[in-house]
Amino acid sequence: MSIKTAIHNGVATIEIARPEKKNALTREMYQTMADALVAANSAKSVRAVLIQGQPEIFTSGNDIEDFMSSPPRDEDAPVFQFMRALVGCEKPVVAAVTGAAIGIGTTLLFHCDFVFVSDESRLAMPFVGLGLVPEFASSLVVPRLMGHVKAAEKLLLGDPFTGAEAAECGIANRVLPAAEVQAHARRVAERFNALAPSAVRESKRLMRRHSAEEVMETIKVEAEIFGARLRSPEAMEAFQAFFQKRQPDFSQFE
Repeated sequence: MSIKTAIHNGVATIEIARPEKKNALTREMYQTMADALVAANSAKSVRAVLIQGQPEIFTSGNDIEDFMSSPPRDEDAPVFQFMRALVGCEKPVVAAVTGAAIGIGTTLLFHCDFVFVSDESRLAMPFVGLGLVPEFASSLVVPRLMGHVKAAEKLLLGDPFTGAEAAECGIANRVLPAAEVQAHARRVAERFNALAPSAVRESKRLMRRHSAEEVMETIKVEAEIFGARLRSPEAMEAFQAFFQKRQPDFSQFE
């Protein structure tokens, strides 16, 4: 199974467990994560959600072969169900990031309430390099967090950055040794067992109420452009280059 789910001591854990494919995400994996988030949100026994990968990698983003064989065509696609479920989760969401977090592996972190990264983590949003555009409201959130010029480095150039940089720009709460990240994240998630659950939910809602509608609208606009870009000649060149293990050649495009 590529996604492992469990509920223990008030924490619903969603574990990305496909290390042989660098934890690349498929349609089925997105659907499982979306369903797990919806279930956790409605379960009285769950006080917080923990999202984690494997010790050596969080996720490399979309599985390109799966993505190209059946790209998301409408808002009911599993990836968009996952986005809505994460944004709409009323309970605290904690992310434990060890290893690489690429593409949506980084952008999903913007919608978590607590993010803990390892000192070996590498994050990147290389959408433009694939002939695509930012997703999961990253075109809105990243400039607000980092300012335009830093956002341009991450979104236009796709420059990777460290866990320490993620903490400096407000994406992550704390940087820890890799061996300590998941245990620390779980301890934080379990702290909500001692807090008033409705007060936590209402506080989270208040914290996000000014941005929630804007985030969902941005996700929708990005998705429309992203879908069109998937069929573009630039994206086709980028994906062919990926499969052929070469650098894409965009010199013929204007």
